[in-house]
Amino acid sequence: MCPAEHDERRHALDSIGALAEPNRRALYDYVVERRDWVSREQAAEALGLQRGIAAHHLDRLADDGLLEIDYRRLNNRRGPGAGRPAKVYRRAESEVGLSLPPRDYELAGRLLADAAERSRRDGTPIQESLEHAARDAGRALAEDAKHDTGAGARGDASRALVVEVLRQRGFEPETRRDGVTVLHNCPFHLLAQAHTDLVCGMNLCMLDSFLAGLDGLELHTELEPEDGYCCVRLHSTAPPRSSEA
Repeated sequence: MCPAEHDERRHALDSIGALAEPNRRALYDYVVERRDWVSREQAAEALGLQRGIAAHHLDRLADDGLLEIDYRRLNNRRGPGAGRPAKVYRRAESEVGLSLPPRDYELAGRLLADAAERSRRDGTPIQESLEHAARDAGRALAEDAKHDTGAGARGDASRALVVEVLRQRGFEPETRRDGVTVLHNCPFHLLAQAHTDLVCGMNLCMLDSFLAGLDGLELHTELEPEDGYCCVRLHSTAPPRSSEA
């Protein structure tokens, strides 16, 4: 897992863990239900907490990215004597999500939406449209990998790059002694169970396009469904045999 992804997952864990404390969870729910800016005094009074305790928990929720902060006057008084603006809170616009094992239904939804839009616009059959969308996503994944690590990886380094990218995307890859890379996790698990042919075909196209986008990589994809694994496996591409004299 790359440092940026590790930090993101750690932040998500910390944010969700912050809600385990009962008073903090109650304060978060209260702020969300108000659908407006809430002051420390309002929150403390509503939940029967001391102001200092409410302030501590509200600030913790803000530090963890669950609330955002502003300073506003909560009355109509202006000018001298109006007092200092109060510190107020409301639900943050940023999203916090964490799934164990890793899932990526957002990516699947985006590809399916892209395919539906392409099909509606061009009249392309939905299966073909989804394959186009998945291959576009695979090429983008390859370009990002080359940009982050340099385009010159070859041989074992290139394969290590593939494994690392797949790890970051939640596939939980493992390269076995026979050279086959199996994927222990499917980021689209529930969708793949309900719509196997559609989603597994999408996954195959995306990973195939990803591998094709990395220069000189002697790997290819195969669709090999097996319980407990992602439907796609990566095989080494054997070099052509030289003809005998």
